[in-house]
Amino acid sequence: MLDQPKKPALQPYSGPTSPFALPEIFIQDAFATDDERLWCPMTPYSWSRPLCLNASQGYWVHLSKFRNKGEGESVVSCHRHPAPVHGFIIKGGWRYLEHDWVGSAGSYVFEAPGDIHTLVALADVEESVTLFHNTGALIYCDVEGNTTGYADVFTRIEAYAKHFEAVGLGRDYVKNFIR
Repeated sequence: MLDQPKKPALQPYSGPTSPFALPEIFIQDAFATDDERLWCPMTPYSWSRPLCLNASQGYWVHLSKFRNKGEGESVVSCHRHPAPVHGFIIKGGWRYLEHDWVGSAGSYVFEAPGDIHTLVALADVEESVTLFHNTGALIYCDVEGNTTGYADVFTRIEAYAKHFEAVGLGRDYVKNFIR
């Protein structure tokens, strides 16, 4: 048998780094199974868990959790976006009233700018969790497309700050997610 050359020991990068680089965000338990206080209520059956709130580029990455209240399908919201949204269903499933597909764990969705859709929690799914990357705004509307409200990274930062303060984590806890 031929001698194999020794593999060099693994070494971390030791060169220069940019003084302008922001610190990374690392979340060991992104599902927050150890602390429900990290989930901010959005509606009676939906919660949001921030992962990255990028105020300088106008996007936010979060986990959305939907729980069925045993009342059949539940409308989470009717909305549109002026910029792209990416979603990946991790657990459970949901659908849009306007489309003929039903998402389930492992499904990916690209929401094109301008598309209006009504997100519905499914009657036969107790809980769903989806990773969303929202760019720009979430513009809430009625069934005729009239604007009824909006959310963006700034309204989300404020909502999370109020929630974290109310549950005892402190208003500044939101700063852990802002870049």
